[in-house]
Amino acid sequence: MLEYLLLGCGLAFAATIQPGPLQAFLIARVAASGWRRTLPACLAPLLSDGPIALIALLALGQLPVWFQDLLRAAGGLLLIYLAWSAFVQWQKSDQLGASGSAPRTFLAAVLVNLLNPNPYLGWALVLGPAVLAAWNESGIHAVALVLAFYGTMTVTLAGFILLAGTARCLGPRGQRALVGISAAVLAGLGVYLFASTGWRLVAA
Repeated sequence: MLEYLLLGCGLAFAATIQPGPLQAFLIARVAASGWRRTLPACLAPLLSDGPIALIALLALGQLPVWFQDLLRAAGGLLLIYLAWSAFVQWQKSDQLGASGSAPRTFLAAVLVNLLNPNPYLGWALVLGPAVLAAWNESGIHAVALVLAFYGTMTVTLAGFILLAGTARCLGPRGQRALVGISAAVLAGLGVYLFASTGWRLVAA
């Protein structure tokens, strides 16, 4: 149980603090309307990810176990690649920016996330295979993994909004620190997923 709770929390934390369309939207929304009106947007993934998760799990459930393991190993490699990208960004001290006008509704935040490729890749290559692996052990483990993931994501997004709302807390140094932490978490999770699945593929 603890293994899946930690996995869900780690994946969510790393995914949430990575620069992307949703994060850019949140910063723009805070700038336009303040953190109080933006705070409900932290719940957007709970609504937008539902169809994505359902499609991914139904599709993955039809695949043989060895192919699920292969996808999970590929997901580990993807996380390692993202960790490297984050490390390169950390070295360059790139900042997360927002351009254009900010959408003004919770449904707009849901739409932003639906059009974001990251949830699709995450469920197809990382979270989906992990949930199926947990389900094969126990339904409670699978539920714990999903709850840990979305609970951590919601809390982290809320914290991100609050930080963005306190003016310059997300300055260059703060942004660089978050990217560095994200790179370390992604690398650790990627190695874990690849190593925990790779030996089964080799044994098969």
